[in-house]
Amino acid sequence: MRVSNSGKLRASAAVFFCVFLLWLAAFLGCSPGKNDRLQAPSQPLDLSRLRAQFDFQGRIIFQSDMDGDSEIYCLTADRLVKLTDNDWQDEYPRCSPDSRRISFSANPGGKFHIFAMNMDGTDVVRVTNSPHDAIEQAWYPDGTRIAYTQEAPGRHFSIWVQDLKTGKAEQLLPQFSGSNALPDFSPNQPLMGFTGKRLAGWDVYLLELATGRWQELVKGGRSCRPRFSPDGRKMVYVSSETDGKGDIWLMNPDGSEKVRLTERDETYDYFPSWSPDGKYIVFCSDLLGRLDQGHWSLYLVKVATRRVFPLFQSGSRDLFPEWR
Repeated sequence: MRVSNSGKLRASAAVFFCVFLLWLAAFLGCSPGKNDRLQAPSQPLDLSRLRAQFDFQGRIIFQSDMDGDSEIYCLTADRLVKLTDNDWQDEYPRCSPDSRRISFSANPGGKFHIFAMNMDGTDVVRVTNSPHDAIEQAWYPDGTRIAYTQEAPGRHFSIWVQDLKTGKAEQLLPQFSGSNALPDFSPNQPLMGFTGKRLAGWDVYLLELATGRWQELVKGGRSCRPRFSPDGRKMVYVSSETDGKGDIWLMNPDGSEKVRLTERDETYDYFPSWSPDGKYIVFCSDLLGRLDQGHWSLYLVKVATRRVFPLFQSGSRDLFPEWR
C-alpha cells in the first residue's frame, strides 16, 4: 500500500510530538524550578487522617501542597506534623548535618530565598540575599556553608555558596560552560555531586572540591539529582534512559556499577533521598511527571532487593523528601 507524502508528514509530526512530550516531562523533573501555583484549600486540613503506610525509623521532612500551597511537613511512623503555615511557597527542605536545622527555599516577598529553621519549625531566619531566585540547596558537611541553585533570567542555573558566619556568597563553578544546579555533598570526602547541562539535556557530574575539577558521571542528557549515601560509598540518581520517564538508579561515586533500582515503566520516579542506615531510599512517584500537576506520593525502595513500598499519599503533591 502506498503512503502519501502528507500521510508521512502527519505520522512524522505525531512521532515528534510524542518524543517531545517525553523529553518535556524529563526536563521538568530534572530541571530545578519553582512551584508558582497558589490556591485556597477546598476544606480545612485534617492531619489526623494521614498516616505513614510503612513502619520506619526516624523522620522524613518533605514539602506538600495539601493545604493549597507548598508547606514543609515532618512524617514519622505514627504522625504527621506541619512545620510551616503561611500564604507563600515553602519548598525543598534539607536537614543540616547535625540534624538540628532545616534549610528550605521560600518566597514571602515574591523572590525565592534560602531560609533555615529549627526541626520543629521555630526560629526561622533568612540565609541568602541573592539578586535572583535562590532555590534547591544543600549543606556542606561541616554545617558552616550552604550551596544553593541560583536561577537567573532565561532559566540559567548556577551553584552559589553562602557562608553562614560571614554572609558572603560566591559562585562555585564559574568556569562551567552551561547550567549547573542541585548540589549534594559527600559526607566524608571533598566531593560534590551536581546536575549540569552543557548542550542539550541534564547529566550527573562530580566535582572535586580540592582541585575544582569535574567529571561527567552519566552521559546522554537524561539524568539528574545525585545524592550521596550516608557512608559516601554510593550515589543515587534519576535517569530516564530506560523508560523515557524516570527511574531511581544507583552507582559508585566514580560512575561505575550503575544499577536500576525502580523498574516501573508506567510511573515517573524522582527526587530520591537515603535512609540514615543506607538500606532504603525514599522517592516521589507520579503518573504524569509534572511538578505543577498530578498527585505525587512518597515511596520506598529497599536497596538490597529493589522491592518498592508505598509510604505516604496525601492526594496532593508530596515532594522532595529528606530522611533523618
